[in-house]
Amino acid sequence: MSMMRRTVAAGLCAAALAAVMTAPAQARPADGEGRWGGGWRLTESGTDARFRGLAAVSRGTAWVAGTKGTVLRTRDGGRSWRDVSPPGAQGLEFRDVEAFDARRAVVLAIGEGEASRVFRTDDGGATWSESFRNDDPRAFYDCMTFFDTRHGIALSDPVDGRYRILSTGDGGRSWRVLPGERMPVAQPGEAAFAASGQCLVSSGGRNAWFATGGAATARVFHSTDRGRSWTVSGTPVPAGDPARGVFALAFRDARHGLAVGGDYRPDQSSPYAAAVTGDGGSRWATAVRPPAAYRSGVTWLPHGHRAALAVGPTGTDLTTDAGRTWRSVDTGSYDTVDCAPDLGCWAAGEKGRIARLG
Repeated sequence: MSMMRRTVAAGLCAAALAAVMTAPAQARPADGEGRWGGGWRLTESGTDARFRGLAAVSRGTAWVAGTKGTVLRTRDGGRSWRDVSPPGAQGLEFRDVEAFDARRAVVLAIGEGEASRVFRTDDGGATWSESFRNDDPRAFYDCMTFFDTRHGIALSDPVDGRYRILSTGDGGRSWRVLPGERMPVAQPGEAAFAASGQCLVSSGGRNAWFATGGAATARVFHSTDRGRSWTVSGTPVPAGDPARGVFALAFRDARHGLAVGGDYRPDQSSPYAAAVTGDGGSRWATAVRPPAAYRSGVTWLPHGHRAALAVGPTGTDLTTDAGRTWRSVDTGSYDTVDCAPDLGCWAAGEKGRIARLG
C-alpha cells in the first residue's frame, strides 16, 4: 500500500471512530444514562472498585487498575474480566497501569512513603514482582509512562522543591531515581494529580510531559531526553487552588498536545479547562469551546490528527478539530480513557465502570 493510501485509510478510520460517538441512537438505554447509539458500551467488571488506571492494548485486550489493590484484565473485548490483582495488595491504591500486551504490564500504587510501589507481571497477572518501593517519606508518586517496552519513567510530587523522576531501562523490573539538578523549581503548593494515570505522558522514544496544578499557575513540564532534563511553561488552565489545574495530557506526536482539567470539586465550575499546543508544549492556547465541566482524562483517536476524547465524572466530550472546540457526547461517569492503535478505545471510572467504544 502506498504512503498516500495508508494516510487516507488512517484518516477514514479516525473519522469513522469519531462518527461512532455521535451516531443515531439504536441501542437500549444503558445504566439510566439515555440512549447509547454506537458510543460507550458498559461491560460487567464484577467489582465496585474505582479504576483510574487504564491501558488499552487492542479492541480485545485491556487492563484496569484501581482501589483496594484491584487489577483486572480482559482478552475478549470486555465480555469477561479476570481479577489478576497482586496478592496482598488490598490496602494499596493503584492509579496507573502500562501494558505492553496481554501478558506484560506494570502497575503503580500511589501514596506517601512506602505506599508508592511498582509491580510488574510477565504472565498476564498470574504472578507479580514488586520492583520498587518508595523509602522516602517525602515522596509521593503519581503516574508513569513508557517510551517503549524497556524505557519508562514515573513522577513524584516535589521533594526539596523539585519534582522527582524514577527511571527504568528494563521494562520496569528495576528503577532508579534520576538526578534532579536539571528539573525546574516547583511553585509553592504545586503538585501533580493522580486522577487518571495521564499526568505524565510520552510520545516517541524520548519525549515526555507532565502536568501540574494547585499553585498560582497550572504548568506543563517537557523532557526530550527521557526525563533527565526538563523545561516548563505555563498554561491558561485556571489554578490557584489545591483542587484546580491540568489533570491530564495527550500528545499525538512531539508537537501536538492536549491538556484538560479544571476543578475536581463537584460544586465548583471549571471554565477554560482545556488547552492545546502545536509546538511541543512551549506555548498553550485556551480551547475556543472547552468541555463544560472538569475533565480528568484525555486521549487522541488513533491514526487521525484532529479527533480526541476527554472524560470526567459528568461525561465524555469529543473534539474533531484538534482540541479547539469540544462537544458533549455522553453523560456517563468516567475517570480515564485510552485508545489502542487498532481503534480499540476504552474508558473506566467509579463503581467498577469499564466501557468499550462500540
